[in-house]
Amino acid sequence: MMKKIELNTIYNENCLSTMSRMDDEFIDLIVTSPPYDNLRAYKDDIGLKWNFEVFKPIADEIYRITKSNGVVVWVVGDATTKGSETGSSFKQALYFKEIGFNLHDTMIYEKNSSTFPASRKSSRYTQIFEYMFVFSKGKPKANLLCDKKNKWAGWTDFGGKVLKVPVPEYSPRTNIWKYVTSYNGVDHPAPFPEDLAKDHILSWNEELDVVYDPFMGSGTTGKMAKLNGRKYIGSEISKEYWKVSEARLREADSLFDE
Repeated sequence: MMKKIELNTIYNENCLSTMSRMDDEFIDLIVTSPPYDNLRAYKDDIGLKWNFEVFKPIADEIYRITKSNGVVVWVVGDATTKGSETGSSFKQALYFKEIGFNLHDTMIYEKNSSTFPASRKSSRYTQIFEYMFVFSKGKPKANLLCDKKNKWAGWTDFGGKVLKVPVPEYSPRTNIWKYVTSYNGVDHPAPFPEDLAKDHILSWNEELDVVYDPFMGSGTTGKMAKLNGRKYIGSEISKEYWKVSEARLREADSLFDE
């Protein structure tokens, strides 16, 4: 039974407060993007500090509330400080493994363009991707998206070997996903693409499952969960962005009333 937690609700509070009211193994899927080495800017002064010591109790609670066949999608990148990437994303991934998660897949979110392209005099190439670490608690629910068209579809003789069944027209996509970056028409410094959230939701859980985002931001995870027949819960510590996410979810609700 739930402990004073309502489904299809975004809470304006620290995610630790929200998760503390959840029972063990309550959430089917988490799709989220943490604050990234304090790279995000918040309009309202919430005193947010993000470092490994802040991350650890959040990760511990995430493990507790995730179901035994649940998945956590952790979309993250690293800052570059004094000429070196911080490596925070890897440190977080290793901690998730340490507390019991499997690192099911290390996926890449490739952006179509970069906000800050490297200059010709730069010592590093233009940064164009983020990690999408997929952690599983036991064997995950997997409904892989099979939308990669096969060049040799229909062939039964492949590389000199006779196949028992013809090469299918489509196969599961690769683990590098490319999306057009945009602000989704919302006032938030770092929204991820709606299709990114949707594709992970469709890949790792089923209709009526519960999807949680502990850093809800502009509400993308909740919106795509709602539009794809899932239940959602979100936490957003910034009141400014909590209002943005609430508005987007009301807009998504209105689509069902038309």
